[in-house]
Amino acid sequence: METSVKKNFPVTGLSCASCAISVESMLKAQVGVLDASVNYANSTAWVEYTPQEASLSNFKSAIQSIGYDLLIEEEGHDHQEEMQNVHYKKLKTNTLWATILAFPVVVIAMFLMDIRYANWIMLILATPVIGWFGRSFFINAFNQAKHGKANMDTLVALSTGIAYLFSVFSTLFPEFWHEQGQHAHVYFEASAVVIAFILLGKVLEERAKSNTSSAIKKLIGLQPNTVNLIQENGQEMEIPISQVVIGDKIRVKPGEKIPVDGEIISGSSFIDESTITGESLPVEKEKGGQVFAGTINQKGSFAFVAQKVGGQTILAQIIKMVQQAQGSKPPVQKLVDQIAGIFVPVVMAIAVIAFATWMILGGENAVTQALLAMVSVLVIACPCALGLATPTAIMVGMGKGAENGILIKDAESLELAHKVNAIVLDKTGTITEGKPAVTDIEWNVSGDEKTDLEQILYAIESQSEHPLAEAVTASLKNTSHKRIAPDKFESITGKGVVANYGEHAYLVGNQKLLADYRVNIPKNSSDQIIIWQSEAKTVISFARDKELLAVVAIADKIKEKSAKAITDLQNQGIEVYMLTGDNLHTAKAVAQKVGLKNFKAEVMPSDKADFIKELQNQGKVVAMVGDGINDSHALAQADVSIAMGKGSDIAMDVAKMTIISSDLQLISKSIRLSKLTVNTIHQNLFWAFIYNLIGIPVAAGILFPIWGFMLNPMIAGAAMALSSVSVVSNSLRLKFKKLDY
Repeated sequence: METSVKKNFPVTGLSCASCAISVESMLKAQVGVLDASVNYANSTAWVEYTPQEASLSNFKSAIQSIGYDLLIEEEGHDHQEEMQNVHYKKLKTNTLWATILAFPVVVIAMFLMDIRYANWIMLILATPVIGWFGRSFFINAFNQAKHGKANMDTLVALSTGIAYLFSVFSTLFPEFWHEQGQHAHVYFEASAVVIAFILLGKVLEERAKSNTSSAIKKLIGLQPNTVNLIQENGQEMEIPISQVVIGDKIRVKPGEKIPVDGEIISGSSFIDESTITGESLPVEKEKGGQVFAGTINQKGSFAFVAQKVGGQTILAQIIKMVQQAQGSKPPVQKLVDQIAGIFVPVVMAIAVIAFATWMILGGENAVTQALLAMVSVLVIACPCALGLATPTAIMVGMGKGAENGILIKDAESLELAHKVNAIVLDKTGTITEGKPAVTDIEWNVSGDEKTDLEQILYAIESQSEHPLAEAVTASLKNTSHKRIAPDKFESITGKGVVANYGEHAYLVGNQKLLADYRVNIPKNSSDQIIIWQSEAKTVISFARDKELLAVVAIADKIKEKSAKAITDLQNQGIEVYMLTGDNLHTAKAVAQKVGLKNFKAEVMPSDKADFIKELQNQGKVVAMVGDGINDSHALAQADVSIAMGKGSDIAMDVAKMTIISSDLQLISKSIRLSKLTVNTIHQNLFWAFIYNLIGIPVAAGILFPIWGFMLNPMIAGAAMALSSVSVVSNSLRLKFKKLDY
């Protein structure tokens, strides 16, 4: 079976939402492409393709053929940023000169039309505005037309081009109109000012769009350019970060950023991990502690060995995840894209109808009225406001989430999270710390035999990957151990393990396992088990054949913020459930401590997904929060899946959201962020639709029969530029919203 690859590529030359749709449809038409999505707001294309069939060079050629470019080089981000800076400077220069030249044209048209050669002066001033500083509109429109497509550039090129050519004709051949008893009108000011206004709008839009991606820029800026490599002779040498390989020893001094992920081998320090986890308090790190790229060393100096470099670091994964998420589209955007795809042809049709209507009904000024109506309709129509409404809000929302330690994989989850009315929590690692430790062991055997059995218990638990097994081996690590290898080892999901050694079968697990093998439980052990369970301790038993050898109490500390986080969620009217594989006594004790009414004990991993499905059948929108491999099925079943950042890689791969710091209080913030983002999207779409629904009929002259008002193309151009900027600015307001309830 052919495996697919998902990659993000920077796209250059996008000037409107319709451009993004053109690039997207071109990519989808390429051989080997399974899916593609282009985000106008951050100028990136997300492509899923099969490398065996698809060719990146073909992608690039196809996109270049319609007037854009796809950056497929590894240094795509740096190259894109460099090209964006060049483009932005060029755009500002063109805007400045277009404005300087258009201003006197407006002054002459409004106040000085009686001066000699007024039309010729305006022609000389307007020509470079149209032909040079606004040439990109005409070039892009031509490239689109070659492929039977149209976009915003088509509207601008048609409107300003028609007004300009009409004015040139009137200037060169005024007698044509005089012979018909009409005045030779010119509209140089309309064509020049529209170009200047739209260029100005582009400058403001680009500046605002760059602010929407500030979160990504901050994340990329967290990594230092050089590192202090400790050589074999102990000397330190400064090398570029790109040369660091796994196994290198690196020195980090106070105030320096940690370059890659690794483990401290000497020294200690307090490290500011707020950039990754959102936690404000510095974390103490000693020998054996894990450090992460992008975090900041505060006080001490230490050496660490590199374990993950380049794209493998947690910082790199976060950047990649945020970039992919910002490029994803929620369901509402897919509908908007369909509207934007037919928007330009519909506007062109309305412009033609407006022209024809005024030619028929315009009387003596039919040509003037028809021309003004057509040009104004073409100018005022703005697919960009529609195209920017959703992605800019999503980008700002995703970035704000990342800054608060909330990673969101796709826009659909961000859009859906505010509808969640039921949350299912796994206990271990979600409500609790996920670091179980043995608190008590009660043996039913005497001295010498106990020593031998400890060694067997250690050997069995050493082969298990269960967190509780790790707690048992940790408690026995200081005892002397012979190398014992069980003859047979079987892990029974949700119950424990069975191992054969010599002539006996040894069991390590919960009450279900003991019941299956009909193990006799003495009364003193049974009473002790009940006491421990009432203290929220998990109890596992160690048996040989049908004889109970020992009972072990393991406690997993409840996180400090769990109780408040659960209370906050319940106060919002959200039903919170806890599912655990622990017995009823332990589950009840934990639930009481954190204020939970709804919980289920002795739940098998497969039962978690069934429970979520049951809630969904009741019409609830369910979020699942977990951290382990055994949660992956339930996470996949949930409407919104949330993984705790300190959990397994599989859980984080399946989940659509990740709480980096494993702080449950961030779930409330995630829901608040979703509400704010969705509200912003709705506001943007409302104003974008209202603007076009009102603006296009007014431009077509619908108010002229009532109030004698005909929209000047210059005003239409200013309104069009303002609509895009206002949508982006409204999205940027999200950056300053608080996520606390």
